[in-house]
Amino acid sequence: MAWTWLLLAGLFEIGFALGLKQTDGFTRLWPSVATAAAAAASLYLMTLAMRSIPVGTAYAVWTGIGAVGVAVMGIVVLGEGASPARLACIGLIVAGVIGLKLCSPA
Repeated sequence: MAWTWLLLAGLFEIGFALGLKQTDGFTRLWPSVATAAAAAASLYLMTLAMRSIPVGTAYAVWTGIGAVGVAVMGIVVLGEGASPARLACIGLIVAGVIGLKLCSPA
């Protein structure tokens, strides 16, 4: 179940990061509330995951999910560039996250 919590925490991390852009410096109420809620949910789920996943692994996977998710959403939704080098770097992050999952004792 810990890996499920960690995956969900990573998804909320994506929502948090994307929400930051919508808050306009926390000057817009509802995007700010939603962003804060996503951050809180992400951190709470992360604490659940860390009950049985080592902290280094959990944190690296959580940030990896967030980084890859935000980069992909930036490309797909926000029209950001998708150069071969950028896609290769995203692939390296994905490989690292998979490697950590496979090597984790939890």
